[in-house]
Amino acid sequence: MANLIPPRFKVVIDYEKCRKCKRCVINCGFGVYSFSDRVIPDHKKCVSCQRCVAYCPEEAITIIENPNVFRPNSYWTMEERINIMKQASSSGMLLTGMGNDRPYKNYFDHLLIDACQVTNPSIDPLREPMELTTYLGSKPDAVKVKVEDGQIKLDTKIAPQIKLDTPIIFSPMSYGSISLNAHKALARAAKECGILMNTGEGGLHKDLYPYKDRIIVQVASGRFGVNQEYLDHSAVVEIKIGQGAKPGIGGHLPGEKVNREVSETRMIPEGTDALSPAPHHDIYSIEDLAQLIYALKEATNYEKPVSVKIAAVHNVAAIASGIARAGADIIYIDGFRGGTGAAPTIIRDHIGIPIELAIAAVDDRLRAEGIRNSVSIVAAGGFRHSGDVAKAIALGADAVAIGTAALIAMGCHVCQMCHTGNCSWGIATQRPELTQRLDPDWAAGQLINLIKSWSLELKEILGALGLNAIESLRGSRERLRGIGLTDTELAILGVKHAGR
Repeated sequence: MANLIPPRFKVVIDYEKCRKCKRCVINCGFGVYSFSDRVIPDHKKCVSCQRCVAYCPEEAITIIENPNVFRPNSYWTMEERINIMKQASSSGMLLTGMGNDRPYKNYFDHLLIDACQVTNPSIDPLREPMELTTYLGSKPDAVKVKVEDGQIKLDTKIAPQIKLDTPIIFSPMSYGSISLNAHKALARAAKECGILMNTGEGGLHKDLYPYKDRIIVQVASGRFGVNQEYLDHSAVVEIKIGQGAKPGIGGHLPGEKVNREVSETRMIPEGTDALSPAPHHDIYSIEDLAQLIYALKEATNYEKPVSVKIAAVHNVAAIASGIARAGADIIYIDGFRGGTGAAPTIIRDHIGIPIELAIAAVDDRLRAEGIRNSVSIVAAGGFRHSGDVAKAIALGADAVAIGTAALIAMGCHVCQMCHTGNCSWGIATQRPELTQRLDPDWAAGQLINLIKSWSLELKEILGALGLNAIESLRGSRERLRGIGLTDTELAILGVKHAGR
């Protein structure tokens, strides 16, 4: 039956334009092209990563969705029929990369931001200072001061805080799932922008040690690469419990991606699959989680915030409350649009909830219990532009994390085939002939430009709101209005309908 599965895409070559330079043959990481007297495409191998299109000097290549796949059917879609045929021929589980791409409602697109007019004038960010600085960490409910030698000094012990120059960080993406050059670009951009990058669960390559003040290191269920040296080279330590793209299951890095450097960094044998169990085998309760939180604080001399990453699921507010009471300084919530290097398609597409609803629910719960100041909330899962960032902060987040947007800035075309290790753009691969395509200096420059652009736009949004500090927007849902949402949705989000 494998031979009966039609190709998803068709490669159309204009042979009158083609000059047989073979750049398409060289550039395709998936082996689509061969050459005899002319270029011949194997349509079944094409994933529409667009590398060949970008590098064809004559613009002779066009990739289209195959119009001859199946008779149209609104219920039995082309994708569903192809997936059934694949599983019928393989008896395997279907894998995919990136985040949920199903046409669920995107709540950010149904939220509108307020603006000032007459009685509360707007602010011009070009002429007046605008503060985007954000501090991540547990805050006290009140502070005391004392006078010593005629000077006023703080008399309240403050938990470790991490300063961000703008309320955006890079999402966890592990070395192994993406290339070392991609990791270097993220680290360099984080340092330049005064933000943070996250190692993911794959350990920290020694080339990134100089960036330790801008790095979040993860302690996941597989404990890959975790030792004292790893913890020492970080600004924040994060316990990974769940991931938005695959809540409730573990991780899997195929052995094909575990080369010598990945094996040394993860501290596993070269060429072996890196399997993360679904649960942490030392965490079966909030009390167990508290033990690990304080073990990590002890290991880092109580000098670094400890974050806990969870997936956005149905009872996320109750889970977040427990995490806050367990002693975490930061709660990282990953919505179901969050990306991944590899996940079962059925899990990615059908488990979890949107990040917008999760932010509102968690912020409400922590405020109701009087513990909102004890943790910072970082939201992730499909942030596409600065408008999404502003709306998330208004819903209650302290900062947001971007992953897919960062990859796109580095050249990713979202073909969703990260799990194959054949990324033609040199990002989600360990093949040396492919990884060398990504220049970390160029990629870092792209990321820096993206963060600076979004920061400028955030200042414009704040100015329109009549605010001069991002802190004033946090949790200010009165500055949002919903459109095209039900009463239940508006109640969960805590916003009024437009016109009210």
